[in-house]
Amino acid sequence: MNTSRKDSAEHIDNLCINAIRALSMDGIQKANSGHPGAPMALAPAGYVLWTRILKHNPQNPDWIDRDRFVLSAGHASMLIYSLLHLTGYDLDLDELRRFRQWSSKTPGHPEFGMTPGVETTTGPLGQGLANAVGMAVAERHMAAVYNRPEADIMDHATYVFCGDGDLMEGLSAEAASLAGHLALSRLIVIYDDNDISIEGSTDIAFTEDVGRRFEAYNWHVQHVDDGNDVDAIETALNNAKAENRRPSLIVLRTHIAYGSPNMQDTAKAHGSPLGEEEIRLTKENLGWKEGAFVVPENVMQHFRKCAAKGRAAEDAWQQRFETYRRKYPDQAAAFENSLDGTLADNWDQALSLLSETKDPIATRAASGKALNAIAPQVPNLVGGSADLAPSTKTYIEASTDFTPTDRSGRNIRFGVREHAMGALLSGMALHKGVRPYGGTFLVFSDYMRPTIRLAALMKLPVIYVFTHDSIAVGEDGPTHQPVEQIAALRAIPGLVVIRPADITETAAAWRLAVMNGNRPIALIMSRQKLPVLQHSDSNGARQLEKGAYILADTRKTPDMIIIATGAEVHLALEAGRQLAEKGIAARIVSMPSWELFDECDADYKRRILPPEIDRRLVVEAGVPMGWERYAGAGGTILGVNRFGASAPGGLLLEKFGFTVDNVVREAMALMDKG
Repeated sequence: MNTSRKDSAEHIDNLCINAIRALSMDGIQKANSGHPGAPMALAPAGYVLWTRILKHNPQNPDWIDRDRFVLSAGHASMLIYSLLHLTGYDLDLDELRRFRQWSSKTPGHPEFGMTPGVETTTGPLGQGLANAVGMAVAERHMAAVYNRPEADIMDHATYVFCGDGDLMEGLSAEAASLAGHLALSRLIVIYDDNDISIEGSTDIAFTEDVGRRFEAYNWHVQHVDDGNDVDAIETALNNAKAENRRPSLIVLRTHIAYGSPNMQDTAKAHGSPLGEEEIRLTKENLGWKEGAFVVPENVMQHFRKCAAKGRAAEDAWQQRFETYRRKYPDQAAAFENSLDGTLADNWDQALSLLSETKDPIATRAASGKALNAIAPQVPNLVGGSADLAPSTKTYIEASTDFTPTDRSGRNIRFGVREHAMGALLSGMALHKGVRPYGGTFLVFSDYMRPTIRLAALMKLPVIYVFTHDSIAVGEDGPTHQPVEQIAALRAIPGLVVIRPADITETAAAWRLAVMNGNRPIALIMSRQKLPVLQHSDSNGARQLEKGAYILADTRKTPDMIIIATGAEVHLALEAGRQLAEKGIAARIVSMPSWELFDECDADYKRRILPPEIDRRLVVEAGVPMGWERYAGAGGTILGVNRFGASAPGGLLLEKFGFTVDNVVREAMALMDKG
């Protein structure tokens, strides 16, 4: 390249980089809140990645073989909004002006489904990086299942920008460790190493050698000492793309709020607008002559080349896929079905056979049977457990493990990493093409709660299998006996919690979970064996899908209603029989899911729980919080208001009052109230 052409290229590079910085400063200033420092520091890396490296089509943000970009440092959201606008996504300048405002497409932290081109909701630090590991797992699995030597239809990378805060969070350690173990070479992370966090220099809390830590995780690590050196950044990214044995980390040394005369390299620039005067001085220092939200035409033209390049990349892929479809029609159909969630005809037929079981069975074991009954018919069902598969029964027996040498395996060994497991499941769902599930003991749902919350926020169809659901866990003691966890899960908006009472309800719960496509579902399973209920419906599906139903009624207008879930349904049922012998008509209602019941129409809810019958007894071996809405003012709740103890499960249930005799006593006391 001759000198004049090189100077011209450097000039347009600098203009484009400073356009990102200017838009980021302007948007944050107009909102009078936000985080300008990171977007200003990462503008060169964002520019290089999005214009020179990233395979993406701004006119079709959902193209399945696009590269994924995750801004794990979600507080730097004006960086991605600026890049989306400049490269031609459906995000106009007015939306940048409306940063952090009601109903805008530019919320304070990136939100999946809100902004075209945003791949996942980030902000809680570490979550985005861990989601990206899940995306990389999904890409490699689909590539192994569907690619053919002469036809790669799944061939993309996942890129992440993360900061010091992301790497301080324990979640990132879990996820990075697993990514290194799995040798996910399509995962490329740029670490914004700026030595600044909210409270000041990172030296006050974070002095480890990040590069060496990631080398120990089996990552390929590079260092770029100048965050403004676009050529060095591009070289590092290309080196990372060429690495085929390990995920890659690029340690990029940057200056927070680069260009600001008074706030560069200060903690104040992390989370506060620069102010009108400092923005003026910064733009002057950077040589930026434009007013607020003004982008020169030559800058727009340069960025908008991404659209033409993206269209060409997708067109080439479409041609490959059409060739693939002609040569491998069955695989092509399966690929498309995996993306749009189409299920095979009679995919759930094997589930109905489970209701023929006669012997008592723990719902965790019933769940394992249900999983393995449908797995052959739902080939994109992929998941595992946090080192608990023998206990949670979450292993697909007809498949192998997902490993560095066998990406086609459907069983993922997450290890003792509940938090990372939850985040990976979300990333897999976000990628699309797989239906992820993951299991652990219910008490350890606490470890993954932030990821469940974000899955609910993003409306992701993730399936959680939580077993060992009460004090009946027994000898392991209170550390392993969930008491408050079901209530805590029910408190998450958008999460459906289902606690089945037997194998029939369990099969129905799995059926619902697989058919569901727009929200996460938590299945709560027992450790102890439970009898098989006698259902009027042959498979129990219709009743469970309504969240609550009448299991037994001795009179059209009962004297009282007993509501129970899970294992406690069997206590309620036997108590109802004994009450009938005493001349008391008790309606027994199985209520496996609050959320599903609440969605029913008013007539159905009145039919199950008539308002005029105010004598109601709720029985569940967990904290009673929340049950008041169903017990009503005249009702009683038999729950657990303290932690458990180490003893055999049956004895604990007796000591805590979960016996048929005690349920009868509570019911009689309720009747005596008048």
